[in-house]
Amino acid sequence: MPSLSVLPDHQTVPIIDGQTILQATLAHCIPHVHACGGQAKCSTCRVVVTEGLAHCDPRTAAEQTLADKLHLTPYMRLACQTTVHGDVALRRPVVDALDLELTRQAVEAPGQRLGEEKQLAILFTDIENYTPFAEALPPYDIIHVLNRYFRLMSDVVSQRHGYIVDYVGDGLLVLFGLERPEQAVADALAAVQGMFQAMARLNPYLEQMYGRGFRVRAGLHYGPVVVGHIGQGDSRKLAAIGDSVNMASRIESTNKDLGTQFLVSEAVVKAAGPSLLTHRNCERTLKGKTGQYQLYEVLPEALPPVTP
Repeated sequence: MPSLSVLPDHQTVPIIDGQTILQATLAHCIPHVHACGGQAKCSTCRVVVTEGLAHCDPRTAAEQTLADKLHLTPYMRLACQTTVHGDVALRRPVVDALDLELTRQAVEAPGQRLGEEKQLAILFTDIENYTPFAEALPPYDIIHVLNRYFRLMSDVVSQRHGYIVDYVGDGLLVLFGLERPEQAVADALAAVQGMFQAMARLNPYLEQMYGRGFRVRAGLHYGPVVVGHIGQGDSRKLAAIGDSVNMASRIESTNKDLGTQFLVSEAVVKAAGPSLLTHRNCERTLKGKTGQYQLYEVLPEALPPVTP
């Protein structure tokens, strides 16, 4: 008879043929949360399968519907729907009232992600010499200029299937690959070129209004990140977490040291292939990271033109 090894309960219980995981755990007095009564509507009974995923039977139609809504990874299964034909080790992530509340919040909000690892292109941008520019302006003009700038950048990102995760001062953190994973790097490169072209259109306005302009600096990396919604209420937003995000941030900040405008990682160069023309490359140490990293400068004029 197959068995279930259940964490955080540290119990191993048998499961008979035809039983769901939820039925088996409840039969052995494990306090397995199931707010909707096992109807595949709430996801509170979900489990993370740590061993034996191949022993789990395919998702039912009801489970697949909720899995698609919440972007559940293959190893996250609904206990109320999942039957098994071999030994399985699993962990219950929903164990108390606060977990239950957070899970309900995710299910009730549209388009939520509970957390999944994805291979994405991560783009950081900022404005070169923005601080002296802002120091010369009244507060209203600072906000007005930033809003105009972010509107242009947002339009470009949207056109290239990207997602702005965060605004940090005059900087942006943007993800590519959530919609079109196979085009993540190509979309990111097209977005950077679009940003450069948008700045070329914005600068005459800035020169007329304030007697100065500025340019965008960008850093791009391609790698695994964990994406999911975090926060509460109106502040809840999609977040990207992982070393790849830190890597992209460090690459962008290296522009200041090298006097460059656009730097990319070796992973970007490999993913882009021969279509990406690089100007020069160098090995650099990056703040907060050990070892040397190969960085490549991409000149704006070497990027393919983008139609506004």
